[in-house]
Amino acid sequence: MSLFDEYVRYETRRQFFSRGKNALGYAALATLLGPKLKLFAETPKPAGGGAILPNFPPNVKQVIYLHMVGGPSQMDLFDYKPVMEKWYDKDLPDSVRQGQRLTTMTSGQKRFPIAPSMWQFKQAGKCGMWMNTELLPYTAKCVDDMAFIRSMHTDAINHEPAILQMQTGSMVPGRACIGSWVAYGLGSMNQNLPTFCVLVAEPTNKEQIQAISARLWSSGFLSGEYAGVSFRSKGDPILFINNPPGVPGQLRREQLDGLRALNELNYSQVGDPETHTRIQQFEMAYRMQTSVPELTNIANEPESTYKLYGEEARKPGTFAYTAVLARRLVERGVRFVQVYLNNWDHHGNVAGRLPMQCKDIDQATYGLINDLKARGLFDETLIVWGGEFGRTIYSQGGLSKENYGRDHHPRCFTMWLAGGGIKGGTVVGETDDFSYNIVKDPVHTRDLHATILRELGIDHDKFTYKYQGVDMKLTGIDAEAFPVNQILA
Repeated sequence: MSLFDEYVRYETRRQFFSRGKNALGYAALATLLGPKLKLFAETPKPAGGGAILPNFPPNVKQVIYLHMVGGPSQMDLFDYKPVMEKWYDKDLPDSVRQGQRLTTMTSGQKRFPIAPSMWQFKQAGKCGMWMNTELLPYTAKCVDDMAFIRSMHTDAINHEPAILQMQTGSMVPGRACIGSWVAYGLGSMNQNLPTFCVLVAEPTNKEQIQAISARLWSSGFLSGEYAGVSFRSKGDPILFINNPPGVPGQLRREQLDGLRALNELNYSQVGDPETHTRIQQFEMAYRMQTSVPELTNIANEPESTYKLYGEEARKPGTFAYTAVLARRLVERGVRFVQVYLNNWDHHGNVAGRLPMQCKDIDQATYGLINDLKARGLFDETLIVWGGEFGRTIYSQGGLSKENYGRDHHPRCFTMWLAGGGIKGGTVVGETDDFSYNIVKDPVHTRDLHATILRELGIDHDKFTYKYQGVDMKLTGIDAEAFPVNQILA
């Protein structure tokens, strides 16, 4: 008999109860924390040798990413270039262009006439940020909460590869998007809603709509459970969320239980991990039948909400309505909310279209920031605003004092961030007088991704997933990326 067996055999009653005196307490604690322990157990751990996340204390828990599809004009909004007034209708100098590539939409132009912004710029906030206060008067009230990056640049010159790079880190389809990476790395903070939600707002003006496809919120090589769940702007918020006519909830529950048993049997035979993904998604959909109607019913919002966001917030599909939904999502613990607003591709009629786009976002953005503040959510939420590239200082097509157009420009554009851990009222980067080339502190899309991950407590270099023998990263496997420390508090 071993010494341990002998000890157990002769253990006294007093010793036994003394050793087990905390057993009931542990059991009670496990009962109380059951749901949270389950969430912790199901929280994914990075593959490919990555450390358990977060790598260091996070500044925020959640992200609201406001993507302006098409590429907002930086020199008409946030990159003030007063010198251009003297250059009206003069050609862009070759010394500025430096032989850089152009799109096929303007490469055949005989001239590249300079088009100064037609709107009024003023200094806003205590920080004195120069911006278009004429079209964005509400946003001007928030600049002390925002950090502006005027020196963003990207590799793509056309929409599809550019928006893919901005959302997934690669111009090639098939990679996981940033929301999926965050869902995979940090897991869920709620049981009844997806970890990663997508909202597509409808612009007032629809002259130049770009395609917005589901691959922008795809999980790529990650498990399908980390893909974004898209909410519709009108009608049922999610297709097939409701049971068919004549199918009561109890019957649906029995169907799902039977389906789960079949899927478990299939998994035991085949071992495909996507089978468990399918089971989890079915269960999430069942829980969402209760949580989603409550979430999207903003009729119970107080009148103060509509005073804050504007009357457009009452209309389903508008950007203001979507901003309210974004707040309601993070309020309920959704980890990543991706919002898209189309029609920023201003090849022509900037004078007619840009004011409408700005009106769509201006008060709603102000409302979102101040609403999060009032609810104690601002310090734990990161807000990101921007497009996939910028616009050219020269006019595409005809030019007049009253109107002009602008082509794609990947060499420099402006984005802003706000929320927890962000040093509000700061400006990073500088462009030349033509807003054509970066002259100080360039920031690549990879650096932006590294910054977002850093805010969430993630070291982008350690955050990997092994796929086809390669340790994949959001920030790429063959290039360096650095968080923009100048904007981090």
